[in-house]
Amino acid sequence: MPINKSIPELIEAAKSAHKKSEPAFSHFRVGAAIETEAGKIYSAFNIESSSYGLSMCAERIVLWKAIASGESKFKRMAIVSDAEDFCPPCGACRQVMLELAGDIEIYMTNRKGDVKKEKLSSLLPQAFTAKILSNGRD
Repeated sequence: MPINKSIPELIEAAKSAHKKSEPAFSHFRVGAAIETEAGKIYSAFNIESSSYGLSMCAERIVLWKAIASGESKFKRMAIVSDAEDFCPPCGACRQVMLELAGDIEIYMTNRKGDVKKEKLSSLLPQAFTAKILSNGRD
């Protein structure tokens, strides 16, 4: 299967963001980039606070950045981290991503530069969604 030419660009944007990461406490750098349906790419990185609960993941920051810029339709996201293996988004990010971006493609890279593709729904099966909240209501 040929790779869409925007995928390497998306991964490169996530790599660039990864280098700017601010992991003051975990020392675990993460960069993320999201591509809109129109082909625009946004990138962001994780930022940590001494009050750990106030730290924020790259995946949520990049999604909120794109939405704050007026975007609402997304195709895919790339995630780059310091991990030996592929680093999927945390559970909180998966929930927010599915609600706000839909069942997008997720491209994860490992330290060797290998790429793994997953659909978000495979990373968050049986997701809690707005459809469940409205169940039984008109």
